[in-house]
Amino acid sequence: MHAPARSSLAAPAALVVVTAVWGSTFVLIKDLLVSVPPLDFLGVRFTIAAGLMALVFWRRLRAAGPALWRRGLALGLVYAGGQIAQTWGLESTDASVSGFITGMYVVLTPLVLWALFRIRVRAATWLAVGLSTAGLAVLSLRGFALGAGESLTLLGAALYALHIVLLGRWAAGADAVTLTSIQMISIAAVCLTGALPGGITLPASAGAWASTLYMVLAAGILALLLQTWAQARMGAARAAIIMTTEPVFAAAFAVAFGGESVTWRLLVGGGLILTAMYLAELTSGGEPSPTASAGARHTDGRG
Repeated sequence: MHAPARSSLAAPAALVVVTAVWGSTFVLIKDLLVSVPPLDFLGVRFTIAAGLMALVFWRRLRAAGPALWRRGLALGLVYAGGQIAQTWGLESTDASVSGFITGMYVVLTPLVLWALFRIRVRAATWLAVGLSTAGLAVLSLRGFALGAGESLTLLGAALYALHIVLLGRWAAGADAVTLTSIQMISIAAVCLTGALPGGITLPASAGAWASTLYMVLAAGILALLLQTWAQARMGAARAAIIMTTEPVFAAAFAVAFGGESVTWRLLVGGGLILTAMYLAELTSGGEPSPTASAGARHTDGRG
């Protein structure tokens, strides 16, 4: 009787772990990027992660079929594009505004679902989307103007939304470890290509390398593996809502380890996001599973 309930909570719990790990990296990345250019950091981080996964899981990679390789490479390309667009946008955008615009993937994910696969999102999910967006605004915004940096960041958010949608459909029935490994190889190839012009700056101190390795193992390999596994078991819109808890964890870690103070923005914005996540979970029973929606795709003429 209790096993199904535990099983239904495993996927959202895994995504909460993912967002907690992502949130823990903001303080580390802020210090690391003082000495390492953003694209160099991405190239080094994902290349090490891809090399480790290829070394450990090479038998699975050799056994993977062409379809899985195509999907994994495409997912990695989309995700890497989001990373690069967000990084370039951050160079001319306040971090708080960048965080809000990046979090707009929660709004864009249901739109991508409808545009690509004609999957309608229920009213309760849209309410959760609205609450999480309001929470992101309270947490992040202190003024807003749309310029080149903000436009690039919005492009990154759109690519993250596309990644969430495609991962939710393609992860169903696939080996999560193999699909994650292929994605990581693709992400590394794109980020390293972007970093190569002008040469690559490596972390210069033991502390910087320790931060980089934490982001390789925890925020890279573990997080993408858990996200791939979880999204095979839940809908994309629900996953996007849960992942907006990332700035809540980022703020909590900044308070705990970065010397920042608890503010009304953290309390109100975090409360709105957590309410949205609770609402999404409370009303998730009617949401189509990735497996079911993937099967329905063959009836709408899209193949």
